[in-house]
Amino acid sequence: MAESESGSDGSHSTEHGGPDWMSPEQERATRNPLLRALSYIGLDMTGPQRASWFQIGIYALLVFIPVAFAVQFLHLGELPLFITSAAAIIPLAKILGTATEELAERVGSGIGGLLNATFGNAVEMIIAFFALQAGLYEIVKASITGSIIGNVLFVLGLSIYLGGLGREKQTFNRTAAGVSASQLIVATSALLIPAAFAFTSPPETMNVTLRENLSLGVAVLLLGSYVAQLIFSLKTHKHLYAGDDSTDGEEPAMHGQAWSIKHSIIVLVVATVLVAFMAEFLVEGVNYLTESLGLTELFVGVILVAIIGNAAEHMTAVIVAMKNKMDLAVSIAMGSTLQVALFVAPVLVLIGFFIGRPLDLFFNLFELAAIGVTMLIASAITQDGESNWFEGVQLLAAYAILAVAFFFHP
Repeated sequence: MAESESGSDGSHSTEHGGPDWMSPEQERATRNPLLRALSYIGLDMTGPQRASWFQIGIYALLVFIPVAFAVQFLHLGELPLFITSAAAIIPLAKILGTATEELAERVGSGIGGLLNATFGNAVEMIIAFFALQAGLYEIVKASITGSIIGNVLFVLGLSIYLGGLGREKQTFNRTAAGVSASQLIVATSALLIPAAFAFTSPPETMNVTLRENLSLGVAVLLLGSYVAQLIFSLKTHKHLYAGDDSTDGEEPAMHGQAWSIKHSIIVLVVATVLVAFMAEFLVEGVNYLTESLGLTELFVGVILVAIIGNAAEHMTAVIVAMKNKMDLAVSIAMGSTLQVALFVAPVLVLIGFFIGRPLDLFFNLFELAAIGVTMLIASAITQDGESNWFEGVQLLAAYAILAVAFFFHP
């Protein structure tokens, strides 16, 4: 009897039933339903690309999905609902990001880049949509502010700090980072204009219709700028964002074997549906934070909702920075911030218009001050194309100062 036979894809199978490249440990794992399920959603527990304890801890939070459903249907309270749904969103955001990356790799660089750009903030979009439906306009706008300052100060700061530990310095593409910083200044300036318009206009002229029309006009122009940014980064100047390819193949993938298009789409759809449920539960739990605990909608939106909604970017940027891939870390942090300003904010304005929940882009003065400070820091930090752990500490300190200020802001 032959010890191996060829499969339909050209690979060989051993007499135990697994491909001949599998170790005995991997063959046993293929017969374990739990390990097979975890591998299907991106957590490889047995292969050469075995998950780290950090990744295992993230995926362990998946247990909060059924817990959140139980809390919701048994009416166990809004605070447990908020905590369990927030915990469940973190691994779902990771899975959603993995599925998007795998699908992007299968469909080519052009469409793949578009998928990454569009779905990069899918979790935040879903959370904001349900908050918009619930009429929590201030939380939605605060989450936009929180995502902008959080990605630049917290995510990039943590990436620079942890990536710089044990290294004299790290380098990244100064040109690409400078382009992103410049465009970010332009994008956030567009968010400042409506407020400046309101401050300089007679109060009797600032009616709801005028605010909505101005916000819609700015939203359409921001989306146009977003399309131009995609053309720049994915087509005409994509070499600026290619990063250093000299280490290709040295760093293993973080989620095991390559996925097929069908596999990626199935995981993407299921993860999106589950995120939608968790986001709806999360928004319901927000009421407890603002009404019972006395937290302001500003603090909840800027700090809590923004951190939860951007969990995937937080984890990915920090991990690649620790692998000394600062080009990618800076690209993730700055790119996600651009998506918020150029895509998420205007799309939410348009969605609000079509569902009868009009959202304007008139931010309060304190939010504008925080965004302005963040833009100055982003421009300064990307000028020389180098970073060290102390710069990371400075960014984290700036974020902590703003967080404390938002907490006490009435």
